[in-house]
Amino acid sequence: MALRQIEVVIPNEGQDAIDELLKDDYVKNFWQDSSELQSGHLIKVLVDASETEKFLDKAEELLGNLENYRLVMLPIEATLPRVDREEEKEEEDQEEDEEETGLQGARVSREELYTDISDGVSLNNVYLAMVFLSTIVAAAGLTRDNTAVVIGAMVIAPLLAPNVGLALSVVLADLKLGIKSLKTAFGGLTFAMIISVLLGVVMQVDMDSNELMSRTEVNHADIALALASGAAGVLAYTIGMSAAVIGVMVAVALLPPLVATGLLLGNMQWEPAFYAFLLLTTNVICVNLAAVATLMLQGVRPRTWYETKKARRFNQIALTFWFIMLIALAIVIYFA
Repeated sequence: MALRQIEVVIPNEGQDAIDELLKDDYVKNFWQDSSELQSGHLIKVLVDASETEKFLDKAEELLGNLENYRLVMLPIEATLPRVDREEEKEEEDQEEDEEETGLQGARVSREELYTDISDGVSLNNVYLAMVFLSTIVAAAGLTRDNTAVVIGAMVIAPLLAPNVGLALSVVLADLKLGIKSLKTAFGGLTFAMIISVLLGVVMQVDMDSNELMSRTEVNHADIALALASGAAGVLAYTIGMSAAVIGVMVAVALLPPLVATGLLLGNMQWEPAFYAFLLLTTNVICVNLAAVATLMLQGVRPRTWYETKKARRFNQIALTFWFIMLIALAIVIYFA
């Protein structure tokens, strides 16, 4: 069982909320610091990772109007004695909110997800360096027809976080995160395209490379691959898997056709470049559509009722936009 330790700093005026905060079954254990703070109380709570969002929402509801309160979440590597899951509750005790889904209990909390993603969508020198290196490696793999090298480029490509950040901004109706994610995603893709075109000019592009030419063939199976890649990447991200591992799930759909497009443009192979770009565009749309749908199915949404209502409109607009774009591209692929 994945656990989280949540440290709660409660001002003295919030003392009455302590019992209410700790009474629920998902609180596995708790301790109060023996050296009490003069200005308040420090409570350490042990919570199942899949239940942390409930605890944090309740704490916000009880303590949100107080000054100087603080919630700090820490991961737990191990604990003894072991904490076992409780026996299954009766069916009437398992009724969920009408908007909750069966996937919701499998993910980390909204706050953990937001923190992880917001830290990974910064358009900084490190991000650009990783894009540069992954592009170089991918170009070498495509031109040398070396599958292992292409896979290595996918591992180091930092393309996952901006796409997940864009999807999360939609389901949370967070405009600031959306703009930041969009800038990072667009900046990374543009930078990789420029590097690829330059490499296509200076390198000898082998048009007999299977790795390269396979990215110039577009069919409806590629739509399924991109949808699966986006959904699997987001699903793995939300359960706390290593970003380096799950990044491959999205990079497999974005990086190779992106680099192939640039190489072919640089080598003035216009028709194959068009089909590689068509594949890239299809994959971008599918990844984002799958990411938004997966987060919605997992029950990721804002905490307050007003923000949730606002987020629903964002969800409908985003899903409609990506779906229309997907249908249009499917038609283009059919005739192409």
